[in-house]
Amino acid sequence: MRPVTEIPIDPSRAVVHEQGWQSWSPSTSYPVGTPPHRPASDNRRIGAWRAESLPAPSVYRGEGLIAVDPGDGPIHVIASADPLGSVPAIDVSIVESRAVVTASEPVVVYSFAGSIQEALARWADSVVSSLGLVAPRPAPTIWCSWYQYFTKVTEANVVTNLALMDSLPIDVVQVDDGYQAEIGDWLIPSPDFSDVPGLFTRIRDTGRRAGIWTAPFLVGSQSQVAAAHPDWLVRNYDDSPVSAGHNWNQDLYALDSTHPGAAEYLTEVYSTFRSWGIDFHKIDFIYAGALYGKRYSDVSPIEAYRSALRLIREAIGPDAYLLGCGAPQLPSIGLVDAMRVSPDIAPTYMPRDEDISMPGQWGAVLNGVSRAFQHGRFWVNDPDCIVARPGIEQREEWAEHVSRYGGLRGSSDGLDQLDEWGLETTRRLLSEPVPRYFIP
Repeated sequence: MRPVTEIPIDPSRAVVHEQGWQSWSPSTSYPVGTPPHRPASDNRRIGAWRAESLPAPSVYRGEGLIAVDPGDGPIHVIASADPLGSVPAIDVSIVESRAVVTASEPVVVYSFAGSIQEALARWADSVVSSLGLVAPRPAPTIWCSWYQYFTKVTEANVVTNLALMDSLPIDVVQVDDGYQAEIGDWLIPSPDFSDVPGLFTRIRDTGRRAGIWTAPFLVGSQSQVAAAHPDWLVRNYDDSPVSAGHNWNQDLYALDSTHPGAAEYLTEVYSTFRSWGIDFHKIDFIYAGALYGKRYSDVSPIEAYRSALRLIREAIGPDAYLLGCGAPQLPSIGLVDAMRVSPDIAPTYMPRDEDISMPGQWGAVLNGVSRAFQHGRFWVNDPDCIVARPGIEQREEWAEHVSRYGGLRGSSDGLDQLDEWGLETTRRLLSEPVPRYFIP
């Protein structure tokens, strides 16, 4: 870590804002002296933080971006000098009445008046201007199968809900995790889906768009891809496969998208989906594309990640809508239409083991508020889906959060499970106009 600057602060009033690495990494502001959130296990470190970058508990760390409010002056924003190609670890240590800033790679220090969110918005404006980014396309409204059926979704579940949508302004029907046989085997259907292409034809025949979920850079250890193509996996320097975490009751590996065979496979998968009429893609767990390790091509993890997103974009076509999730934030700028800015929501407010990166409204609200400045600048913010059925804890509060911070609006209840309040709330949230910016 290299010295950057020292900022005089009022310790009783100063605040430090950490920007997390990916969608599920905590991003929030801490009064000086408040311990920052850190992963509860190695599996969460890999799957929700930056796997190779864990700071000391007493140090505040931003991944490519951090802000310091000294309590009595302008906001200091410290950011990567090249936010698309370099995401330095930026540390802030509090030493008496100073915030001591160090970084692993070159950064730029900015000063802005106003609140932390306003300062971050001004920094984001400067990035948009320097890169010549155009305003993101408005998001369609969606219905997503995940939060009602999870991996147990069936073709019949989707068809049942398709028949109940006429009273709701739903543009896209997105089939989530569960249609595929294994993680990585995206073109092999699960036993509960007899005709996947036919299902998407049925969706389109109703006048709605077809959407699908994938985790393109994950390869499950139980998949046919892992068995047939071990050379497609990112490797450690002892030649073991790099861990991308553990989920779905199996070890997960990272696909080496720089390998010609793996790149050809990704192109085949998304070109096939395009031929099925699918033009909305939720690509999930895509942190795996930027994990450190040996690749076929000698490029940085961020370069490999950005190249892989461009490959997917080329395969799905320029008119398709691309939503990133579990995604490194800064390296995704300019490559996705919408971005999940928080952990998953859940039927419960507090996540399992009180781990803020796990599904739950606590972490989803925290990140959705603190990343509001990104909306309308880098992409459309996705706070996660509306869940409004009875039994959802604090469903009224979650609905208000979606109303305030929801750029992409999606329903994820079984529509036959909604009571009168839930149905009317879902209709209202899907119908509301979305402002261009949440932070002017």
